[in-house]
Amino acid sequence: MMEIGIGILGGGYMGKAHSVAMSAVGAVFDTALRPRLEMICASSPESAERYRRAFGFARATDDWRALVADPRVDAIVIATPQAFHREIAEAAFELGKPVLCEKPMGADLEAAKAMVAKAESTGVANMVAYNYVRTPATQYARNLINDGVIGDVTWFRGEHTEDFMADPQAPATWRTDGMANGTMGDLAPHMINAALALIGPIDSLVAEVETVHKARPGGEVTNDDHAQIMCRFQSGIMGHMYFSRVATGRKMGYAYEVTGTKGAIRFDQEDQNAIWLYKMEGPEAERGFRKILTGPAHPNYEPFCQGPGHGTGYQDQIIIEARDFLHAIHTGQPVWPTFRDGLDVARVVHTALTSAQTRSWTDVTKG
Repeated sequence: MMEIGIGILGGGYMGKAHSVAMSAVGAVFDTALRPRLEMICASSPESAERYRRAFGFARATDDWRALVADPRVDAIVIATPQAFHREIAEAAFELGKPVLCEKPMGADLEAAKAMVAKAESTGVANMVAYNYVRTPATQYARNLINDGVIGDVTWFRGEHTEDFMADPQAPATWRTDGMANGTMGDLAPHMINAALALIGPIDSLVAEVETVHKARPGGEVTNDDHAQIMCRFQSGIMGHMYFSRVATGRKMGYAYEVTGTKGAIRFDQEDQNAIWLYKMEGPEAERGFRKILTGPAHPNYEPFCQGPGHGTGYQDQIIIEARDFLHAIHTGQPVWPTFRDGLDVARVVHTALTSAQTRSWTDVTKG
């Protein structure tokens, strides 16, 4: 068992989640590397010190360069807005420090490419923080698909829908300024990542991107409220995805359906401890979707709870993610999704935005 000094950039929503995860992961998974909360960085000395006290870090700073360069910080977690991801990651890699970066990797495709190039040239452990795909239910769904339980997949439908901007009177904020902060930059990457994990690479697509509320109290809206993609995977499978921050009534609509020749799977993150499985077997009168509650028999569930149906939560996804990051550092073996896997998501987002402008089917960007 060895200690590893963790530095986290950002103390807000995700900064707190990663701080809690790094505090708990050693006890939950008995990891070979045991995180030490060494330093946290925030936008001001006052907020950094507040987060330090709240989360249990040894030190605090408002200078991300000081955190990255600090000799007692061995690994970096980036939980800042994506405009800062590239510069921070590149600086960490130059010093040989592993990086776990919140999604999306960079503000655009070029930033993502540069981050992959730096990561791979230095050979340092790297991961992108796609947490939802790590629920025991979705890990189980991935196993069912790979094991052929539902036969050959013929269709995929996915969505990531929320309603935090559904009210047209909700004021303009940083979330309504710049494409990197819009729905295609913020929500879409999660479900695109799920589609790539469950079905495989996307070959071509056609997309629509729309701003529903073009002006809000306090300013104009310069990014998208919702978008849809119709696609063909490289395997030939048809797919459709929809993303929205104005989907009234949806709170965490990370949901998908996978149809196969022998069955089908349904999942909805709002009920994250259950998966619906249909098998084309037995008398027709007895067929139907069966609700399966996750339990110790499903991936990564038992370390949290020994009772089937008791369930895991959002924070547990981040703890699983922390375990995987520590494993990548300890073994020197890449753990999915790496920065290169994150680049695959960035390519799909870039292609979708291009398609929306040309209003035509477009091959997913290569290179």
